[in-house]
Amino acid sequence: MPGGRQEMARATHAPYLPLWGRHTCCHWFHFMGSTSTSERRPPRLLEQVQEALWLRRYSPRTIRAYTGWIRRFILFNGKRHPREMGEHEVTAFLSHLATENHVSASTQNQALAALLFLYSEVLGQGLEWLHDLVRAKRPLRRPVVLSAAEVADVLNRMQGTARLMASLLYGAGLRLAECSSLRVKDVDLVRREILLRDGKGQRDRVTVLPEALVAELEGHLARVRVQHERDLEAGQGRVALPDALSRKYPNAPADWAWQWLFPAARHYLDRVTGERRRHHLHPTVLQRAVKGAGQAAGIEMWAEPVRVQGWPSST
Repeated sequence: MPGGRQEMARATHAPYLPLWGRHTCCHWFHFMGSTSTSERRPPRLLEQVQEALWLRRYSPRTIRAYTGWIRRFILFNGKRHPREMGEHEVTAFLSHLATENHVSASTQNQALAALLFLYSEVLGQGLEWLHDLVRAKRPLRRPVVLSAAEVADVLNRMQGTARLMASLLYGAGLRLAECSSLRVKDVDLVRREILLRDGKGQRDRVTVLPEALVAELEGHLARVRVQHERDLEAGQGRVALPDALSRKYPNAPADWAWQWLFPAARHYLDRVTGERRRHHLHPTVLQRAVKGAGQAAGIEMWAEPVRVQGWPSST
């Protein structure tokens, strides 16, 4: 057991297989389909977990979190197979997270949800004790809300793409992941609307585009288009598409409408296609920019680990 705990402490939340992105085809199916039937080995446990989560349309972030917790649970118990364990081992693991790792109630409940999914959906063990486990009670906290003057002060201390994204978060009511994953076709400058695809709960919604941001957004789109045309001339300029759209429409990954509204500065090598692509700007870029502007503005609440209403967070 001690050895398992040491390995668990070194373990990361990364899953066993490379995860597909929010808008890419499933790497798992490509991996399983790359060998013949005679050469295909039975999937390992974490591969089965990933497949079960993907088939149920869980988000990539949830897949990454669940597989990470299941891996840590196995290492904590000396690499024993979950079939050999039960209520005692699950309770000991959750207690360890709370008493020794000092995780929050929401983190402990996420680990419990991952183990519940493992036993009920992957291993098919409909045990009564799974639903009798006590969930940690999350404390009720009031959100921290900035005044209009404080918001203006923070925005004035930002510049470039980060300022435009932060303005959209505040003016259009976007979540951080929604803003960073916008595509060109999702923004309607004529109707002053933004279409959000596959939002929280996999639901589409439409929100308003603030009139004050139209001119700035038009200039941003012009710069991004020039960058895209340069990428095309260099034999690049393709992006990942949702699900299997790239197979149905082979030329769509290079279309202007499908490009990221806020593309990353660097390219990456797609391990499935071998293409050099751009992903969207990483959310942490905006988070750091907003935090730095808030600290520069002298807003004291930024010194505390709290979530500010309407500003970048992990949601």
